[in-house]
Amino acid sequence: MNIDDPRVTENLGELVRILAQIQDPELIESFLRCLLTPAETADIAARWALVKALGKKVPQREIARDLGVSLCKITRGSKELKKPNSAFGRVLTLLSREAGA
Repeated sequence: MNIDDPRVTENLGELVRILAQIQDPELIESFLRCLLTPAETADIAARWALVKALGKKVPQREIARDLGVSLCKITRGSKELKKPNSAFGRVLTLLSREAGA
């Protein structure tokens, strides 16, 4: 499937709706580990780690060194985080609320 295939939107939307209904973090993790290859799992984890680091104002070069990710990926994350009503920013807010709870 290529990125322009309408089935991408259809299947991603379905997956998101199902995950939003699951209230069992262990089931979600197990599902994701079944769905993704180990390399894809590590890549997603690294991308989330870089978003969290950007949210903490860690310098981009330090993030690249610590996580072994490209400056291009970090710059993309930084641009997304700076957008008005950024999904990254909103999720980081949820994370900080969870940590404070």
